[in-house]
Formats: sequence, structure tokens, C-alpha cells
Amino acid sequence: MLLNEHMSKALFAKAGIPVPHGQPVFPGSEDDFNPPFALPWILKAQVPIGGRGKVGGILRVKSSDAFAPTARKLFGLDIRGHRVPFVRVEPVAAIQREMYLSLTVSRSRGCILLTVGREGGVDIESGGQGNLLVQEIRLPAGISAHQMRAAFFHLGLDKERFADFSTLIKDLFKAMLDNGLLLAEINPLIITDDQRFVALDAKVEVDDNFVELNPAMEAYYQPEHASPEENAARKAGFSYVSLDGWVGLMVNGAGLAMATMDLLNFSRLPARNFLDLGGTADHARMRTALDLLFGDTRVRAVFINLYGGILSCRNVALALREALGGHEPEKPIVTRMAGNDAAGGVEVLTAMGCSGLHLARDMADAIRILDSIRPADAPVIEFPAPGSALPEAMPVPRNHMPTKTLGISADTPILVQGITGREGQLHTQLMQAYGANVVAGVTPFKGGQTVLGVPVFNSIAEATRDHEIGASIIFVPPRMAADAVLEAACNKIPWAVCITEGIPQQDMLAVFEQINSSPTRVVGPNTPGVILPGRTKIGIMPTDPFSPGPVAILSRSGTLTYEVASRLTAAGIGQSVCIGIGGDPFIGVDYVDAIEMLCNHDETQAVIILGEIGGRAEENLAEHIVRTGFAKPVTAFIAGRTAPPGKRLGHAGAILEKGDGVDRKLETMRKAGFAVCASLEEVAQIATRRLG
Repeated sequence: MLLNEHMSKALFAKAGIPVPHGQPVFPGSEDDFNPPFALPWILKAQVPIGGRGKVGGILRVKSSDAFAPTARKLFGLDIRGHRVPFVRVEPVAAIQREMYLSLTVSRSRGCILLTVGREGGVDIESGGQGNLLVQEIRLPAGISAHQMRAAFFHLGLDKERFADFSTLIKDLFKAMLDNGLLLAEINPLIITDDQRFVALDAKVEVDDNFVELNPAMEAYYQPEHASPEENAARKAGFSYVSLDGWVGLMVNGAGLAMATMDLLNFSRLPARNFLDLGGTADHARMRTALDLLFGDTRVRAVFINLYGGILSCRNVALALREALGGHEPEKPIVTRMAGNDAAGGVEVLTAMGCSGLHLARDMADAIRILDSIRPADAPVIEFPAPGSALPEAMPVPRNHMPTKTLGISADTPILVQGITGREGQLHTQLMQAYGANVVAGVTPFKGGQTVLGVPVFNSIAEATRDHEIGASIIFVPPRMAADAVLEAACNKIPWAVCITEGIPQQDMLAVFEQINSSPTRVVGPNTPGVILPGRTKIGIMPTDPFSPGPVAILSRSGTLTYEVASRLTAAGIGQSVCIGIGGDPFIGVDYVDAIEMLCNHDETQAVIILGEIGGRAEENLAEHIVRTGFAKPVTAFIAGRTAPPGKRLGHAGAILEKGDGVDRKLETMRKAGFAVCASLEEVAQIATRRLG
């Protein structure tokens, strides 16, 4: 949740950080503005984006008569696609000096960065060599006294300012922790003529997961900065991003939704939106999603693409039937269903007898149907043809000696954290049905019970007195999930698989810092888990797509894992192991860790990487393989290649940074010997060829 300047300053002021006096002014009230501070005034357009000053979004007025026309001028601006819903008015500041100060959660470094700059302003990076000092802050320890001193001395401030500067840093850091901030930026931080530190401008980003757990943070959300569709989707609890095409998209699972968006865009059937229903496609959510797509005049047809994992396709079909209420759809709908009870879903939809409801056999058939109903005046948006990137050569063999092994087998004894909850019980039963060796469960204060024949303990410490545990699987709500991971690691459980999604990023930063010397290998969070087809599973994956064989799948997406495993199985290629590394920015086992375990895994003859935009996980793997000379062929698919920059697509970690396309990621993988597939259709084909 990115706040505008006005809300950022409201949050700072509540935290005790000095900000200028200021008042919001909305269209229609500009003629009545009468602030309690003297002229001249600064009028600042409020948009959740930087660079306002460069495009006329910050103006100064010297007289009250000039205020209303100046405000109306700002209300009429479009700043990089953002209209100006209101302006913030402040008195002109008496500035003695400008500097830069920020705290940022760093995905690449796995910590919080404290950055200070001797010069502030629009282009702080161009302030000359040595302008910025960046220091790493580790959680849960926090800022050290020496780091505050280093920042202070870097800025070259007078000795008598140290107490006020230290208080400012401490207050800013406390605001970050108390409010789940990913970014707290003051640019510029000024010293006024009366010798005060003041945050002249402010930029704050709040972790959406923190907001979900702390509803009071909704007070900082301003719907004016989002489209009506995005606000409705947010209220309904699913991910929605507006795009520029004409095909309305509805998918379950972020990875599959990104891949489907790419498929449409590359097929010259551009998507009008990204919409991830998530795991709960009930009537209310389906109704909201359909209302959004039917109500959008630029949507000319709807594509519903589902791969049922735990989600039942039949239940989704029933929800769709109920949402349509026995009527023809307002716009053509093309549906493709696969996975869990897809046949039941198709049966329900066929019985509806709607001429505007088209049932596709697979994704390729859906594309053919959509192309056949393309309106003559449909917009054409060109995307560069993706093309397959076949490897230049296999990596050069090195004298690399891997030190990690998989260490999971059919006999691995499993403990379930949160076994007495609804999700814990459901998936314990499903794991048992697959043959998994579930030996114990943990739920605090419920020790002594038995669930599904499994003894329940109050803590892992209690459970390990009676049972040897090889892996723990975590079904604990987000507020307590990070501590559950910490508990597993402190008890040195070899594997901890954290299914939970929605954990605040700061929580996981603190846990990973505390367990960095633990032998526990954490999978996730936000993972479907681990499965050894035909032997055991420690996760929530459906079992139907998987079959035993020689190919390992390492993936950031659950639905993409099921989709690709199903395609491999249909092609006669089984899987040795499938690991969902998780879709969050901060995870435990990553691609590099997993590939190390597979070096001497005799059952694995080839590897498939299912990646996404955002972060450097795939590039880090490619660079590792070049260094170590991994000898087994690697095939890769990256979802989200046509994503708009700066938009998060479902997964917290799936965001394409501005100015940073996926071309570099794809080229790095190709040079490392990966076969990079242009589409899901190619994954099984290329994997078959590479197996030889």
C-alpha cells in the first residue's frame, strides 16, 4: 500500500516525526480555502508516484487570489497516468539545508537499509560520489548506536544536533516497525532557519500483509488513487490490476494468471486485466469478479482459466452458475477447466445450455475460440514475440562438491503445526491418504488430544521427546506463523514447510536472521510444499497431476506447478521431486539451495524451473550453475513477461521493477545453459528433448 505525501506525513506526525503544517484541498473547495498559516503557500499534487515537480505538480502562490486557479490547474493534471484527486497546501519552508534519509526493506540484501545523503532532492543518486551512505540493519536487533553515529558524521552535522538527529532516527525506525512499513523516505529532510529537523517531503509504503492483520491501517488507504475495479477487488479480497486490452481475465493462482496474461498478449488477444481469484472462488467472489468484468465497457469477452488443485472446478462452476442466475452471460465467456473435478465442472456448465458460454478443451483451444469471437474493432496491442531461447551450451563441468542432500523419503516422519485447525486437519488427512508418515501434531494448549489418529502436543519440544521428526508442516495463521517457523528451527527439525501466506515481511526478516545458523531448511512461506510423487508429500498439492519419474520441478507458483506436472505426466514424463519455494520476497530454500540438493539425487535426471518476474532468484541460480557446472539439463519458464512495471501481480514477490524488464533474466538463464520456454505448451516438449 503506497501512501501519498499527505498520508505519509500523517503517519509520520503520529509517530512524532516533525512535518510541516499542511491541509488537504479537494476539487470544489478551493474557493473557500483559508489556512491558519501565512503566505506564500506551496501546492502539491497528491499522487502515489514520484517526479511531481518535474511535470508541474508542485506550484507556489504568493497571494490568496492566485490560490483557486492554481489549485484547479493541478486538479486537471495527469501525472504519469495518475489524476490528481486533491492537493496538499503548506507554508513555504525556511530551508537552511537539504538532506536525504530513508529506511527500506531490501529484498536483495535481506535486511533493512538505513540510507542518508548529504544532498536531498529529486535525483539523489546524482549527488556525486560519496553522497549516500547505506548501512544494513538486521532484525530483530535494530539500529545500533554506531550506525546512528556513522549516519550523523556522514552528513557532517554540528555536534549539538546529535541528540535531535538520534531521536529522529529512532522515531523513524519505530514508525517502520509499528506500522509494517517497507519504505519510510524523507526527501528532502531539511534543517530550518530555526534549527529544526523537518520532513519536507515524505513517501511511505506499507506491507499489504501487515494491513490485512491490522485493520486500523486502512485509515491510510485512499481509494482515489485506484480504479473503481481495483477498489472493488480489494474489498472482495482478490488481486486485480487494470491493463489495456479487451479480454477480461479470471484465473485461480497468481502464477497461472501471469502465464495466462502472457499467453493472451503474445497471441494478439491482449488482456484487459490481471485477476487472481485465489483459492476461494465462492459465489460472492465470483459475483464480484463477474460484475467487474461485465461492468468494464472495454472488456469484450471473458476468459476463465482454472486449474483445480485443492479448489474444486465443479464448485467454481456451481458458483458461476449461481452468479449468472440462469441468464445468458452479458458478454461471451470462454472457460477452460483442468485438475480437481474438471469433468464435474464441465458437466455443470454444459447443462446450463448458454450459447454465450464456450467450453475449451485446453488453453490452446481457448485461444482459438477467443480469436474466433474477436470483435472487428478490438484494440491491437503489439508485444514482442517471446521466442524460445535454447541454450548456447551446457555448463562447463567443475570440481564442485555439493554438501547438501534432499534427505526426504517415503518414511520421513512428519509433524503438523496447527493440526487441530480446519486447514491442518484437512491436509493431514490428504497427506495420510497419499501415504505420508504423519507421526505428531502441535497446537498450543491442546496437547493430549488425538486428531486423525495423530497425537497432539503443546509444543515441538514436547513432541520431540516421544517422536523423531524429519519434517514439520506449518498451518498456522499469519500472525503466529513466523514464530512457528522459529520454533521448528530452534528445535532443529530438518525441514520446516510453511504453507501460510500473508506473513508480514519484517516478521520473516527477523526469523531468518535468527535461524541463519540452524540446520533447519525452511520451505516457504507461501508455498504449496514438497512432493515426491508416488512416495510422500509434505504440502497441499493435489496428487492427480503428479507421477513418478526423472524430472524435478522447482517453482515459485503452486498452480503453475500443477499445470506443468500435469502436462509432463500427459507426455509420459514423471517427476522425481517438486518443491514450491514460495512466492514471497523472503523465503528459506531458494533455487540455488534446491539445485544443490539435486546434484547427487540419482532419481533426478533433469530440472524444470518455473519462475516469475520480480527479484533475482532465477538469475542467482543461473550464475550458480555457471560457477559450479551443474551437469543435468535445466528447462525454464518465466511467468509475467508482459506485466506492467511497478504493479504487484498476486504474489508479494511478483513485481516488475520500473526500468527493469525480464530480458536480462532470460538472457542470463540462456547463457547458463537453460532452455527457456516461450510458453507452457513448450515445457513438456523441450523437457522431453533434453532428457534425450
